[in-house]
Formats: sequence, structure tokens, C-alpha cells
Amino acid sequence: MSTAIVTGASRGFGLALAIELARAGWDLVIDARDESDLESASAAVDDAGSGDIIAIAGDVTDPRHAALLVDAAIEAGGFSLLVNNASLLGPSPQPRIGDYPLDVLQAVFATNLLAPLRLIQLSLPYLRASGGTVVNITSDAAVEGYEGWGGYGSSKAGLEQLSNVLAAEEQDVTVYWFDPGDMNTRMHQEAFPDVDISDRPLPEARVPALIRLLEERYPSGRYQAADLLAKETST
Repeated sequence: MSTAIVTGASRGFGLALAIELARAGWDLVIDARDESDLESASAAVDDAGSGDIIAIAGDVTDPRHAALLVDAAIEAGGFSLLVNNASLLGPSPQPRIGDYPLDVLQAVFATNLLAPLRLIQLSLPYLRASGGTVVNITSDAAVEGYEGWGGYGSSKAGLEQLSNVLAAEEQDVTVYWFDPGDMNTRMHQEAFPDVDISDRPLPEARVPALIRLLEERYPSGRYQAADLLAKETST
């Protein structure tokens, strides 16, 4: 194990993943926009493992913040994993695409597509050298035509195609675009403000699928947590 960057790690899937990576022995660089939330998350991640945890509050759309994350991972040594998990939902409830505010859509694309690309570009020299891995967290909204999901879904569709091309271009780097599926998270509740989502699985239940990808070194590609977990159950 070496050093991993996990963005959006103060809650939800990002926090659950960071905790599991810490248990597996990784050193971690984590971030989130809210400093107090990040401090609490950092303490939980630190308690889970024995590695070094570096927490840097900031917005992934800020080029200076992105550079700080990568610099911290390089200084920690052995940088070999980038997880682009931070995402912006957009308006809640989700508007129809014909009514979507374009300034808000720009912000969604800046967070969900351009920020991951910036981190990838900054990280590639080190990931190439280490034979490392990029994980871009995506959604079924990227491939399905759900009413009201045009903004978020199109940003994730762009991230998926970016991942697809990156995998074709970078033979020394493994690239996963990983769909954890519906989860009981704050973002999912914001997307469905009037719906009881308590029946959705917690993020902790979906993390083992991504850990399996990383540990078993699956080839680059798009993977869904439900499929990986079903395979694990059948074996």
C-alpha cells in the first residue's frame, strides 16, 4: 500500500472508502469543502488505521487546492491512487433539463468533470511511474435517461467518456469508472427530498466492491458495485 487521494471524504461514500483504505494500510490525503466536517472525518479515518492522514479543506474546482492535494500525496511518498469522489448534485429537487439554470450547470460540470480532469492531469506523471490507478465515481444517471437528472447525469456521462478515453491512452495506469449505486447518503436524500430513502444501503455496504477492484487489479473499465458484490456472493 502507498498513498491515495480521496476527494469528498467528509461523508457518504468518500468517508466510508477512506476508512476502509486506512484499515488496509494506505496513507491518505483527503479533502472536503467544509473544514469542520473534514476534521471529524479525519479523526474517524485516523482511528481506523495506522497510516498517515493528511486532511486539506477546500474546493476541488480551485486549481490551487488541487495542486495542494497532489503535492501532499507526492511528499507522503509512493503516490499510486486517485479517487475522484467529490460531486455536486445541483438544484434540489432536480429540475427538468429545459428549465435548468445554465450558471448552475456550469458549476456542476466544473465539480463533476473538470475538477477530476485537473487532478488526473496533475497526478498522471506519478501514477504512470507507480503503475497506479484512477477511480472516477460515477452513477447510473450517466447512462440512463431519468427525468430530472439531465444536469448531474450529463456531467457524469462526460466523466465516463473521459475515463474511457483515458484508459485507452494510458497503458501504464488502471482506470475505473465505478458506479456504487443508490445509497442512503445526504446527497441522495437531497435529490429526493420528499422520499424515505432508509431502505437504501449505507455506503459502507458498497465500499467492498471497490476494494475488490483495487485488490484484485481488475482491468480498466466501468464497474457497478451491485455486480461485483453479486459475484463475491456467488463465489
